[in-house]
Amino acid sequence: MGKQAEEVNQMEVPARMSFPRMLSLEQVQEILNLGMPSIFALVKSGELRAPQFGGRNVWRVREDDLAAYIDAAYAKTAESIASGQLPEGDSPIDS
Repeated sequence: MGKQAEEVNQMEVPARMSFPRMLSLEQVQEILNLGMPSIFALVKSGELRAPQFGGRNVWRVREDDLAAYIDAAYAKTAESIASGQLPEGDSPIDS
């Protein structure tokens, strides 16, 4: 076997790339327990990252992007509560 063939055989095979799980907007809607207009508004505003694939209304959200959105919502709510900025009537009991 030639030297070049030995070098090729000793090369490490790259690890298989791992892709994140992608959720449909319907799955996101169920997880967040919100209406579809609210989900579209979050996507349109950029608060929730979601790319569009292929044809019309084929949107997907990575699980880690949804988790980041949820974490940010918790942080924003905590800041509002701490600063006394939570509007009247916006209590968890009202939901």
